[in-house]
Amino acid sequence: MKGMGNMMKQAQKLQSRMLKLQEELADKTVETSAGGGMIKVVANGRQQLISITINKEVVDPEDVEMLQDLILTGVNDALAKAQEMVASEMGKITGGFNLPGIL
Repeated sequence: MKGMGNMMKQAQKLQSRMLKLQEELADKTVETSAGGGMIKVVANGRQQLISITINKEVVDPEDVEMLQDLILTGVNDALAKAQEMVASEMGKITGGFNLPGIL
């Protein structure tokens, strides 16, 4: 029974560390760009968009589709980078174990 108690304590410790990490990740950001830097997107560790910057030169009323594509590309890339950052940081805590429901 003592082994079960130790396992529970370790699980609680891990949960506490993961909650703290999630708070820290909210302050960490990743940045990406699309269209050779014409669109810049910043996302945080909660996978929320923080900002989108659009260079004036890429705004062409005759080609709105290109602008939409660049924004989608930038947003998707920023969110993917945010997910990678979270997975990497969580991996440091979990020792690389894949814990279902954590990510």
